[in-house]
Amino acid sequence: MSQTETRDDEIEDSAAPLIEHLAELRTRLIKCVVAFIVGMVVCFTVATPIFNFLTGPLCKVLAERGQDCDLIFISPQEGFFVAIKVSLLGGFILSFPYLANQMWRFVAPGLYKSEKGAFLPFLIASPFMFFLGAAFAFYVVTPLAYDFFLGFQQFGQAGEAVPDGNPQNAAPLSVVFQGSAQEYLNLTVKFIVAFGLCFQLPVLLTLMGKAGLVTAVGLKAVRKYAVVGILVLAALVTPPDVITQIILFAVVYGLYEISIHLVARVERKREERLRAEGLWFEDDDEDEAEAGAAIEAEGSELHPDEIDEDGKP
Repeated sequence: MSQTETRDDEIEDSAAPLIEHLAELRTRLIKCVVAFIVGMVVCFTVATPIFNFLTGPLCKVLAERGQDCDLIFISPQEGFFVAIKVSLLGGFILSFPYLANQMWRFVAPGLYKSEKGAFLPFLIASPFMFFLGAAFAFYVVTPLAYDFFLGFQQFGQAGEAVPDGNPQNAAPLSVVFQGSAQEYLNLTVKFIVAFGLCFQLPVLLTLMGKAGLVTAVGLKAVRKYAVVGILVLAALVTPPDVITQIILFAVVYGLYEISIHLVARVERKREERLRAEGLWFEDDDEDEAEAGAAIEAEGSELHPDEIDEDGKP
């Protein structure tokens, strides 16, 4: 390796005193806050169209049932707080590219060239996976959840005359949906954020695999514990309807299995690179194979605390 290549792979010149780093951090934080406020103000001016867009899944379900899509305010200030919440969500989404750029420009000078090349794809994949999860929640999960909830309505003619004088023979009362705009927004945002964060699982585990914190063998060994954890997560972040919980469990568990394959791919690439550089020893390969065989044979009986960071018992 030439001196030029060595210099390119060294940490960039960032020997500024701590006070200068803090000053730079303060400057970038101020820029991020200003960008967020600008995005929030822009979204506040169009809060009504944004909210109308977010009511799409509910209106579709109500239309299929022959009902009008009417949400109400149950307090005088509710309309204002709905607009504020819409503006907060929209402002963050609108300003996120700039926020990510500021974060990257602050962190990048302290990374090696090779580390930059490894970290940058994850910085791009993270917002993409979040929006993918949010879109899945908005267009698939939310309509199913609201269809389930609205199935508990009761339709009847209140105040009808009772022919025989027996109140038990009266028609049932109408118990129909007249939703609060704020409650609807809170539930919809909860769906969007929950699925958006859950879709970060492959990005997080792959990044940890690239850093050597997890291995494909180790992830396979703790699969049953992951299933339990995903079930608990599905119960906590979704409303108490089985359909939504099953969907979230199926999606997150599928992402977990995908993460195992991605981590295995990262390990294969690392092995190929080390072999090409002459730094890979067959003993490491044999030890890893033996550890994998042992875990496959006994992994179902192992506790996660009994497996080290290399995925070995």
